[in-house]
Amino acid sequence: MDLRRRALLGVNGLRVLLMLFHTVARIMAEQEVENLSGLSTNPEKDIFVVRENGTTCLMAEFAAKFIVPYDVWASNYVDLITEQADVSLTRGAEVKGHCGHDESELQVFWVDRAYALKMLFVKESHNTSKGPEATWKLSKVQFVYDSSEKTHFKDAVSAGKHTANSHHLSALVTPAGKSYECQAQQTISLASSDPQKTVTMILSAVHIQPFDIVSDFVFSEEHKCPVDEREQLEETLPLILGLILGLVIVVTLVIYHIHHKMTANQVQIPRDRSQYKHMG
Repeated sequence: MDLRRRALLGVNGLRVLLMLFHTVARIMAEQEVENLSGLSTNPEKDIFVVRENGTTCLMAEFAAKFIVPYDVWASNYVDLITEQADVSLTRGAEVKGHCGHDESELQVFWVDRAYALKMLFVKESHNTSKGPEATWKLSKVQFVYDSSEKTHFKDAVSAGKHTANSHHLSALVTPAGKSYECQAQQTISLASSDPQKTVTMILSAVHIQPFDIVSDFVFSEEHKCPVDEREQLEETLPLILGLILGLVIVVTLVIYHIHHKMTANQVQIPRDRSQYKHMG
């Protein structure tokens, strides 16, 4: 009986040890993160890298700003008026994250954790006329802010921690194996726990890849957002039209030159018939 009890205790102890090892390994993997914002030439853009097992599994470059409405007392101390706080993601932020086959997450904290941003990415497979195709997207955004933080919030009523979440989000949709790039501004609306308040998240200069990174610290082929593609077309279209117009002018001049040369070598027949007797 004692032997069976000891064996059972030994098995249970091994299970606990394995669970503890798994938990520690996961925590260590989550801590393999780097804030490389100092490498960016854009002072407003942050660069975050999540690494697991010694390799890069998530990279994100972007500038983020949050427009946060909050209430303050009016001058009569009876009515409430709404002010706006512009909260930007600053350099030197603390970063955490983890990577999975179908789900990855990036967490960023700044100003002594008065602000926290969580971005959840998922990879999905869809059946199309061409066969199964995989894409990834930003499926959830959560922004936690403390309206008692005095730098951005002045005399806020009901000051304290609030959480703003996205609803049914499907943003930054990108083919699997590619990175998403967009220089244009993009806005995402977040519903706040502060009653009847909507926080606006503004992203710009975005370059993100949460899955399938092949080379360490290197983005895969870019998938550009429609706005950037349209702007690029608008920039190149005048150049293309100018080249076509220049080509038409050159062709016209060449044809004119050839025609002029051919007609100059022909015998000129007088229009006045009285001059025929002088010919020959």
